[in-house]
Amino acid sequence: MPSRANRAPARGPDQARKPAAKPTRREASFAPPLTVSHAELLAAGTDVAFRESLYLMVLVFSRLQTCREAFGRALGLTGTQFAVLIGTAYGQGQVGVPSGDRADVQAGVSIRALADHIQLAATHVTTEVGRLAAMGLLTKTVNRQDRRGVLVRLSRQGEAAVCEVAPFVRRVNDRLFAGISRRDFAVVSAFLSRFAANSEDALDEIRRTERSRSGPRGVRLK
Repeated sequence: MPSRANRAPARGPDQARKPAAKPTRREASFAPPLTVSHAELLAAGTDVAFRESLYLMVLVFSRLQTCREAFGRALGLTGTQFAVLIGTAYGQGQVGVPSGDRADVQAGVSIRALADHIQLAATHVTTEVGRLAAMGLLTKTVNRQDRRGVLVRLSRQGEAAVCEVAPFVRRVNDRLFAGISRRDFAVVSAFLSRFAANSEDALDEIRRTERSRSGPRGVRLK
């Protein structure tokens, strides 16, 4: 028990704890800078609507990814593996390969074409194609037009898997795009094409900025 000499003196009525000081006018009137400068994206000089739209985009893209993961789980696959499988289903075609006086018909899709279709890196697609082939869902054959590459197509097991998951995919997509017209979808598609191209420039700007902030061997400059 502390001695009487060590005890803190009791507070008197006029020594009661004072309330926290109110923010100064400078603190209360802080106005964050704009996050975009394009006049077309500002409303009454503010970027509020722009930022709210960005938050919605992040939310929707995250939910789309969640849907893809769910489609994959329905088949015991990852979301990326589902994308490769379904991309192969709709990408494999009949490729005419001349052979003497006739044309052999070789079905399949190249790794590059598949990667471009599902918007994934070709190296990533190659890895997932190998895994799906090991599961018996895809087959690979040498591309007779370019023997350095392969053509990928569904196996019988892969065809059955696509048919199995299709009703689930349709139900989810029907709800995702309920009330959206063909014209609405065309507008969104055009926007996304432009936005994807712009995103390459944005990533370049990020890399340039990060390099300029770092010195040799990644040392941060002050």
